[in-house]
Amino acid sequence: MLHHPQFDPVAISLGPLAIHWYGLMYVIGFAGAWWLARRRAHRLGITKDQVGDMIFYGAIGVVLGGRLGYALFYGWDQIAADPLWIVRIWEGGMSFHGGLIGVLIAALLFARRHRLAFFQLTDFVAPLVPIGLGAGRLGNFINQELPGRVTDVAWGMIYPLYGPEPRHPSELYEFALEGVVLFAILWTVSRQPRRRGLISGLFLLLYGIFRFFVEFYRRPDPQLGFIAFDWLTMGQLLCLPMMIGGVVLILWSRRQDVDRPAADSTAGA
Repeated sequence: MLHHPQFDPVAISLGPLAIHWYGLMYVIGFAGAWWLARRRAHRLGITKDQVGDMIFYGAIGVVLGGRLGYALFYGWDQIAADPLWIVRIWEGGMSFHGGLIGVLIAALLFARRHRLAFFQLTDFVAPLVPIGLGAGRLGNFINQELPGRVTDVAWGMIYPLYGPEPRHPSELYEFALEGVVLFAILWTVSRQPRRRGLISGLFLLLYGIFRFFVEFYRRPDPQLGFIAFDWLTMGQLLCLPMMIGGVVLILWSRRQDVDRPAADSTAGA
């Protein structure tokens, strides 16, 4: 049996300024995506300076979409009790599915501004997203957010905020699957020429599968419980259109031309 380390949610205190671990994880996610995107900017045909604009668009999409998505899918009671809660992002409460919608809208705007094909851009961005997902799940773990269901497995963990029963460390399951495994698969596939839309489709399908699976071990959101059948959670429900969309996009990509890096097309000119 394991015990949660009970981290201080504040990572750094500088007088009245407090930097929370949760916010720091977002910085790590965006910084990692920015660094890797700069290394591959030539493949998309954009400059390294334009990568900063792309990450800025994505950050706005993640924060606004994630928070509004959480409020829409999970947080009506919290808003009713405390309307200002919606701006206190450092306390947690972000929805991946809402953030995904926000990023897609941001990607559409960025693609139009820089005259890029939408799926060309999303294929470029998809391998960068698991960095933020993994960092975010570590932030959840540090804050004792989104713990798992009660269990008797040897690695069950006691979360002091949730009583004496050991629980699945589901945030770490998600860190491993949505962060490490998803990144490894997408990064490996994206290193080779492939058909447009394939990477985006793989992201939707694999994330949906991983999240749907982990939800069986994650504690259901107490304000919602099970949505249907005494086992279906809101997270699983929101993953269903992702998985369907991923399959459709992968099948669609089979009819597309191989999307080679922009540098390849200029090298032969």
